[in-house]
Amino acid sequence: MSITFRKIIFWPHLVSGVIAGIVIGIMSLTGAAIAFESEIVDQADRDNRRVQVPSPDAPRLSVDELLARVKAAHPKAQPSGVTVYPEPDSAVLVLTGRSEGVYVNPYTGEVREQGAKGWRSFFHVMEEWHRWLGAQGDNRPVGKAITGVSNAAFLFLAISGLYLWWPRKWTMKTVRPVLWFRGGLKGKARDFNWHNTIGFWALPVIIVLTASGMIISYRWASNLVFTLTGNEPPPAQGPIASAPVKVPTPPEGAKPIGLEPLFAEARKQVPAWETITVRLGGGQRPNTPQAQGPQAITLAIREQGGWPLFAAAQVAFDPFTGQVLRHETFADYNSGRKTRTWLRFLHTGEALGWIGQLVAAIASLGGVLLVWTGFALSWRRFFPSRRPNVTAEPETASAEPETAA
Repeated sequence: MSITFRKIIFWPHLVSGVIAGIVIGIMSLTGAAIAFESEIVDQADRDNRRVQVPSPDAPRLSVDELLARVKAAHPKAQPSGVTVYPEPDSAVLVLTGRSEGVYVNPYTGEVREQGAKGWRSFFHVMEEWHRWLGAQGDNRPVGKAITGVSNAAFLFLAISGLYLWWPRKWTMKTVRPVLWFRGGLKGKARDFNWHNTIGFWALPVIIVLTASGMIISYRWASNLVFTLTGNEPPPAQGPIASAPVKVPTPPEGAKPIGLEPLFAEARKQVPAWETITVRLGGGQRPNTPQAQGPQAITLAIREQGGWPLFAAAQVAFDPFTGQVLRHETFADYNSGRKTRTWLRFLHTGEALGWIGQLVAAIASLGGVLLVWTGFALSWRRFFPSRRPNVTAEPETASAEPETAA
């Protein structure tokens, strides 16, 4: 029996699918589940985020005072970030961990727990399985390694599947069975039709999702983005890594001015702001001089109607004078950083708003069905039924068996 290049591609395609299929199915299912996480949580928790405005001209407490109220209400909490919203009736969000936080009334200082506990718990579990296969503690690196390899396998399956799908002759007879769902099929013919049809329509999105997943999983892949665009890879992996900002040496005895003046200046920097966020590194106040010298405080400012949708201006301040040391927007990024950032948000679909998230969710569900039909076809290949499949139509039955994996 002659060995064709099609068979050389087919067998790694089949074996990769069998080995990594279960993990790919889990990642696809959980990826679809978390596609609209922020929108669902925000909607479910909308009442907790709202506060009563005492009067149109009611004074607001400073950001520093709000942080002090959180510390008083939760002595063991280590605030890790603050987000302020422009609506007068919106509470201020103070993060106390990676995803945990509390709401603070900007007029009274009342600390309120976040709501939608059921939804938050559900999405937390989905994220753990999507990233680490549910592994905890010291086992997470193992889970991350497995999901990373499985994601790479899925990328190979998508590219090789496109080659296997590609008809040798573009005629209606050869294309129709693998271009759309056919009624009345059963068994192998049905699985073959579903596998190829779902693969054809979902593959472009799956390739984007898995390729962008590679740059999230592997630093070498992230660095490759910068190298291919002719830019020096950043010292730290991630789309928002930038060179540190040098803070002028303050006079002896100088004290940080606090966060409130910086938030006030940030509002002036971007008048049409949507959110303003500051990250508090290590749970400590970022404006405390460290042994290595004073650190700049960077506020991320999202602009209403800005493009790209995920873009945020990064404004770095002198913590002692409030002077703006650097104002950086998405347009200021080099081509490598722009590409890396786009890939990060294309992975979740957020780069294109709710339409992108919907497309990513549908493609992820398609990935689940690809795993199911792929397993079914593999089972029938290795454990064929003795009874012939008489339900296959001529066009489908004549298709190459190695195109179904």
